[in-house]
Amino acid sequence: MDSITQEKLLILMREGRSRAESTDWFRVALGLVYLAGLMTKEAIDFKTVDREYNRFIYHTLGKGHTITSVLQFMSGAKVMPTVESARFLDAFRRHCPGVPLVSLPFLLELNLGVAKNISGLEPEGPLADWIARKKKEHGTQQDGAGEQAHAGPHAEGI
Repeated sequence: MDSITQEKLLILMREGRSRAESTDWFRVALGLVYLAGLMTKEAIDFKTVDREYNRFIYHTLGKGHTITSVLQFMSGAKVMPTVESARFLDAFRRHCPGVPLVSLPFLLELNLGVAKNISGLEPEGPLADWIARKKKEHGTQQDGAGEQAHAGPHAEGI
C-alpha cells in the first residue's frame, strides 16, 4: 500500500466523530481497499501484502489489530453502523475514489464468502441482508458490481 493511500485512509479516519467511530471507519475503509486490491489478474504475494497492511494497522491502531481482525470485523453485525452511515459513504467516496461505492456489496459479499469457507456456516444476519438488499436495489446480481470492483486499488488514485 502506498503512502498516498495510507494518508487518505488516515484523513477519512479523522472524520469520525468519536474514537470508536473513527476506528470502525478506518477498519472498514482499509478492509475495502484491501479487498478491492485482490481484484487483479496479477499474482498476489499475500505474505508481503498482509505484512504491509499489518504494519500500517499496527502503527495506526496499535497492538492486537491485523488485516485478519479487520476482515473479521467486516463480516459481522458490528460493521452495519459504518456501511449504513451516509457520512462514512461520502467520506469513503471522496477519499477512496479508486473503490467505487457500487462495489461495496460485492466486496463485502466476497469477504463473507471467505468467512463461509473458513467456518462452513452460511452467511446470515444484518450484513447478509444488507448485501442482498443493495444488490436488489442496484440490480447487480454480481455482474455490474463485479466489473466495477475490478477497478480496485491497483487502480491509480485511491
